[in-house]
Amino acid sequence: MATTTATRSARPPLRLGQEAVLAAILAAALLVLAFTSERFLTVDNLLNQGRLACEVGLVALPMTLIIVTGGIDLSVGSILGLCAIMLGVLWKSIGLPLELAILLTLVIGTAAGMINGLVITRIGVPPLIATLATLALYRGLAEGISQARSVRGYPEWFFTLGQGEVLGVPTQLWLLATAILVFGVLLACTTFGRALYAIGNSETAARFSGLPVDQAKLTIYGLSGFMAGLAAWIFVSRVSTTRSDMGTGLELDAIAAVVLGGTSIFGGTGSILGTVLGVVLVQLLKNGLALTGVKGDATIVVIGIVLILSILLTNLLQRRGRGE
Repeated sequence: MATTTATRSARPPLRLGQEAVLAAILAAALLVLAFTSERFLTVDNLLNQGRLACEVGLVALPMTLIIVTGGIDLSVGSILGLCAIMLGVLWKSIGLPLELAILLTLVIGTAAGMINGLVITRIGVPPLIATLATLALYRGLAEGISQARSVRGYPEWFFTLGQGEVLGVPTQLWLLATAILVFGVLLACTTFGRALYAIGNSETAARFSGLPVDQAKLTIYGLSGFMAGLAAWIFVSRVSTTRSDMGTGLELDAIAAVVLGGTSIFGGTGSILGTVLGVVLVQLLKNGLALTGVKGDATIVVIGIVLILSILLTNLLQRRGRGE
């Protein structure tokens, strides 16, 4: 009975105000960038940007669940790199059928995420420290296993997911849309999602209420690893090769998109819709600035400024919501 009461009281807070503001910012950015480059708003360019944003989007979805609980996962980029290497090694070096290599890659990604969860829940290491350590561990494993060698020569059918189209839309976007729907329902409409909000608001209170806090954390870190493995499969399929540096910096893009979407780094608030808007805004800013001739370093500065403004706006809205 206590568990039911706690989960009911931890319903997701309304985020429509901030999501509407973020949507307005996105519309304004689209308008400005459209005037600066005539290629920006073309259908081909937008679909291609959707293809490029897919890996970040897939990783950002479980990252939202983790940050909602007050956690963080800095290792997702390294997990992606490790999974990409293992996909090539299992198929090319060990000689497994490619279908089995893909399946085992997803298992490896899930296991890597579960290790993060176990270190955090069983040993009690803070998420920031635990995933910072595994970031280095998984990237080191990827580099050690690959020995700076790439894997090429995948069969033609393998490129369907990363380079193909269905009804004129990149194949991976259909997969991303399905994942958005699943994670959106999971976070907003289920007891599990309400438990995540409760943990983020007060982990101690959630434990006293009888919520399975450790099990929930293991689940979301495992999901994060699984989605990183799925993103690795798509990444390799898209670029046609496997390298150990794949996914470098991916965690920063994912976290930026989640926070930009209104999810509080302190936990307790956030939504999948906000994260999707954040992913779209980050990718379109990168593309639009590149088309106008802005170099990569300046693009990072602009995204950083937008992120800071978003955090300030989040704090302002939260204070007004509390009547401060």
